[in-house]
Amino acid sequence: MKTIVSFLLLILIVACNASSKDKKPKDDSLQYYPPTPVTMDQQEFRRYHRELNAFFDTTLLNKGFNGGILIAKDGEVLYEKYVGKIDLRKNDSLTSSTSLHIASTSKTFTGIAILRMVEEKKLSLNDSLEKFFPGFPYSGITVMMLLSHRSGLPNYLYFMSNNKWGILPNGKWNRQYASNQDVLKMMYDKKPDPTGRPDGRFNYCNTNYVLLALIVEKISGKSFPVYMQEKLFQPLQMTNTYVFTLKDTLTATPSFTNNSTYWNYDFLDATYGDKNIYTTPQDLLKWDQALYTDQVMRKSLLDSAFAPYSFEKPSIHNYGLGWRLQILTNGKKVVYHYGKWHGSNAAFARLIDEKATIIIIGNRFNRAIYDAGHLSYDIFGDYQQRKVTESDEIDSVKNTLLKPPPVKTSKKRKD
Repeated sequence: MKTIVSFLLLILIVACNASSKDKKPKDDSLQYYPPTPVTMDQQEFRRYHRELNAFFDTTLLNKGFNGGILIAKDGEVLYEKYVGKIDLRKNDSLTSSTSLHIASTSKTFTGIAILRMVEEKKLSLNDSLEKFFPGFPYSGITVMMLLSHRSGLPNYLYFMSNNKWGILPNGKWNRQYASNQDVLKMMYDKKPDPTGRPDGRFNYCNTNYVLLALIVEKISGKSFPVYMQEKLFQPLQMTNTYVFTLKDTLTATPSFTNNSTYWNYDFLDATYGDKNIYTTPQDLLKWDQALYTDQVMRKSLLDSAFAPYSFEKPSIHNYGLGWRLQILTNGKKVVYHYGKWHGSNAAFARLIDEKATIIIIGNRFNRAIYDAGHLSYDIFGDYQQRKVTESDEIDSVKNTLLKPPPVKTSKKRKD
């Protein structure tokens, strides 16, 4: 009997010692951590991971977010999360391979495509638009002015919505979907009033990037979606990235209002260059990382995309060639582009000093994406961020910001 009791006590002691040895440090016992990136110290990685978890839990994930988030440093993922549904009307979970509409963040790709053509000596930033569009009814405008939003051209989102020019009483444009060529033709035919003189001031205008996409097509002899796929997306292995065309209407990830109402396609959904790139956070990280190398273009030309060109009013905000900029008084600089189209929101920012990348994409309209994007900069350094107004990121027509166009209506569309 004594032998049995002694044996049981021995087993108990061994088990207790094993349990004590297996216990993780208190820090690890409270939270799971992904594997530490090879290039980063474990303590630094875990600090970032904890802080980003707490940050997004309180600024975005508790505010009805539906989409994907990816935060990286030196190309290493610190935080990645996918929440919600691809289609809110179905039971299909959104994943890392779900392509989402990034709205005006698409301009970063269009701008770089043009600069690559400059590097290849296929065009010059000082080329006049008449070179590509003979008889263009707005004189004195260059490629550079399109890239930097200093053309003074009218915004097609508004002049294409003008009832007397393109919209029938039932609220539909008379050709259903307007193409980039339709935008150009209306500028020739109707000559809508410019917003200013060429190079007079900065005025954010989607027409600029619709025309830039047409220039890419003129020079390359290929459609803009095909050119972008061959020259950028495929070489960078951005396997879930494409330029939307009408053939994609049945398969593209839909977008929704903040109250989960499906946002119907409308007549402005077929234009590209200014918008209509669908991608994923992981593919955007590949884009970000490529821009730190010379595989896209030589550094001096790439740096010109990240330089400011508008100085009419003193401000920390400026615009490069396809990129928004924040140039802070403490020397910090943010290279970024956010966007909104219908129910899709996108935030994409590059903190050059820390080589940190912020990527947030959602397909259910959510203003909190913009605040979370900007405020997250301060996790990496003194970026002096405050809440931002949505007006800096909006691409949609005024009367369609918060609700989708009706499927059927007898009322005229408001300008």
